[in-house]
Amino acid sequence: MGPLMSRYRYGAYHDGPDPLAPPYDVRDALDAMGDSVLEGNRPDDALRELLRRGLPGAEGRRGLDDLLRQVRDRRRELRDRGRLDGTLEQARALLDTAIGQERAELFPDPSDEARLREAELDTLPRDTAQAIRRLSDYEWRSPAARQTFERLKDLLRRDVLDAQFQGMKQALQSQDPQMMERVKDMMAALNEMLDKDARGEHTQDDFDRFIQQYGDFFPDQPQNLDELVDSLARRAAAMDRLLASLSPEQREELAGLMQQTLQDAGLAMEMSRLNDALRARRPELGWGGQERMTGDDPLGVGDATTALAELADLAELEAALGQDYPGARLDDIDEAAVRRALGRQAVDDLAELRRIEKELERQGYLQRKRGKLELTPKAVRRLGETALRRVFSQLEAGRRGDHDQRDAGQAGELTGSSREWRFGDEQPLDVVRTIGNAVHRGAMERPAAPSPHKRANGVRLTVDDFEVHETERRTAAAVCLLVDLSYSMVLRGTWAAAKQTTLALHTLVTSKYPQDAIQIIGFSNYARVLHPTEMTGLDWDMVQGTNLHHALMIAGRHLDKHPDFEPIVLVVTDGEPTAHLRSDGRSMFDYPPSADTLVLTMAEVDKMTRRGASLNVFMLADDRRLVSFVEEVARRNGGRVFAPDAERLGEYVVSDYLRVRRGRR
Repeated sequence: MGPLMSRYRYGAYHDGPDPLAPPYDVRDALDAMGDSVLEGNRPDDALRELLRRGLPGAEGRRGLDDLLRQVRDRRRELRDRGRLDGTLEQARALLDTAIGQERAELFPDPSDEARLREAELDTLPRDTAQAIRRLSDYEWRSPAARQTFERLKDLLRRDVLDAQFQGMKQALQSQDPQMMERVKDMMAALNEMLDKDARGEHTQDDFDRFIQQYGDFFPDQPQNLDELVDSLARRAAAMDRLLASLSPEQREELAGLMQQTLQDAGLAMEMSRLNDALRARRPELGWGGQERMTGDDPLGVGDATTALAELADLAELEAALGQDYPGARLDDIDEAAVRRALGRQAVDDLAELRRIEKELERQGYLQRKRGKLELTPKAVRRLGETALRRVFSQLEAGRRGDHDQRDAGQAGELTGSSREWRFGDEQPLDVVRTIGNAVHRGAMERPAAPSPHKRANGVRLTVDDFEVHETERRTAAAVCLLVDLSYSMVLRGTWAAAKQTTLALHTLVTSKYPQDAIQIIGFSNYARVLHPTEMTGLDWDMVQGTNLHHALMIAGRHLDKHPDFEPIVLVVTDGEPTAHLRSDGRSMFDYPPSADTLVLTMAEVDKMTRRGASLNVFMLADDRRLVSFVEEVARRNGGRVFAPDAERLGEYVVSDYLRVRRGRR
């Protein structure tokens, strides 16, 4: 064994998720969805509502509405940051300062040259860009004025380039005289790379060489050309929106100022090529749109462009988080945009929401059919269990033990004896006698003198060893729950409670009393049998008529199929009968109820009485006509009448079923 065992080595598992980890728990999320479904919402709407609210019971995990609120707060904060005309204001202020300094230098000089210079300053255009163009060749007499004018040109150069390349302002603050030459070389290389890409000749190696040489101009560290184009195009489109958001006079003045600045720097042609290429590659970015800024502080053109670019990102993120368009999915939300706008915590919140959406489908609670989201039978069972658990949580403490399900499938009460197991038996296993049979048989089969070197093999079980506890046969019940589907149930706010009660009772019967035969019957103008999988998606019928006559007929057929079962008939309604079946099988509606409707309905009540079935009615309204009708049913049938609040309907129905089920009449 030594050489063989040495081939195996054990260590930490690294190949994907832990296969032994418990499955991701989505039950609370499904229950939250179930509440919405029971209110009448479709499963896809219920899931959307859950994702909007966030995960129940998960601390710090926000829903889409919380993220959306944070995005809107950030947009308001950006709009309040300042005005878009800050560069114009700063440029005018510096220009006025330079001219004032020059006039102060010229004033003491009595020469004609000084007067000519003053006249030239007097005739400068009011447009800042044109004034700067006129002064570009002016010989300043004042050293202070010359220095101020150079500050103005430097400010414009940095701001204009920063509007296109975020972070360029910091790069140009360097005192390196060669920096502007590097900027020119970078723009030429960038345009050449875009041209090669348009011809299909660009490679990743080209991009890597470009970044290696000019990466300090791009602080967001793009990994490929597409990422670089996205970044530059967002800023170029934001700059375009900035100009569109100004008044016509401001727009013309700032555009001229920027053009003059780029011409002075020898960058006008390259910048025009770049903007044309970016607009062609990303036409969907909303070029030429407008944005309103409401702050008081003036923003430089670079800072204003950054704010507008972020506002555009937030607008896209707001639309994605809103999920208000057809076919919206959480995968549509850009995680990188969430991280930029809201930080890492928001990314984690989004990841948790995505996981809950995927796990509900992966674990078999939701399925898509023909593009629609539906609850699976597994989900319906879970919702039924939850509904039943909520019902029992409302019962008195002394009766809570009734729902503790530890012997599902047991056919009766224990007698104290046991018998051999037969195929199909559901009685509990008698472990002591089963093991005893195996030990006794093993002793009979063991050799008289076993070898001292042979190890004991333990107890071996065979089919013949098994015994089960003997039980007395317990009376089975035929259960009919008749649920009103009329429109008035929705108007009175009792529809969700009725559906939850239906699920709870069905789950109780099928789990704790599987030998019982339950049938759920819904009725409005007609009646029909409801299956478990359609209960959650069941909608009220927007038709006229409460056809209890038809519902009792269907219930009677169910009882007749189980003549030896204890009959239990429960009726949930908020109105007296207003419809019946005619002899041709068509529904007849009349309000107030016609004599035929009442006579035929009472005839079915009398049939139930002859079957030995008591009709217990749960009234969800106190209308005079309903009360009168129900009192007559109770007088003729001997059943009971309840008038619970909608919130306690499930408690009343389940309790009454258990009472009748145990024979306590």
